[in-house]
Amino acid sequence: MKTLLTIFSLSFIFQFCNNQNMTKNITDNSTKETIYQFSVDDINGNSFDFSSLKGKKIMIVNTASKCGFTPQYTQLQKLYDAYKDKDFIIIGFPANDFLWQEPGTNQEIATFCQKNYGVTFPMMAKITVKGRKRNPVYVFLTEKSKNGLEDSKVKWNFQKYLIDRNGYLSKVIIPKTIPMDKEITDWIEKD
Repeated sequence: MKTLLTIFSLSFIFQFCNNQNMTKNITDNSTKETIYQFSVDDINGNSFDFSSLKGKKIMIVNTASKCGFTPQYTQLQKLYDAYKDKDFIIIGFPANDFLWQEPGTNQEIATFCQKNYGVTFPMMAKITVKGRKRNPVYVFLTEKSKNGLEDSKVKWNFQKYLIDRNGYLSKVIIPKTIPMDKEITDWIEKD
């Protein structure tokens, strides 16, 4: 009888703990946000709704025209050309947060990108990507409480954030990693 009572008690405790863990996991997943909640202005002043990208893999990158990493525009365009017909898109966010390396207006930035690098992937209006005034998209990208993956800081221009087909943050790629790096192309090709 005592053994049966012990087994029953242990079974009850195990079931209770298991239910607590399940509840915790459900709660954790329900607070995870997606990129689809955001709408921003593109570089021409038109509204751009991230919900229009459902089902696509997305790379978000903060850009600058006067940075040592600016030549990455060439590889970003090459990457976009290689995968744009395979449900992949790059979204560029010009930002002047690092040593004033993006001083131009939206029109000047658009002209620079097209003239010097032939950029055809979507470019958004210039924003702030760090500090208290950062754009809500970058609050999402950099705060684990929003993205469910990790806290991060935008270290410099051309930091890359990879968003999966369901709108969830999947990876953070440091600025010096080139766009055609195997880590990125493998991620794009993986289904």
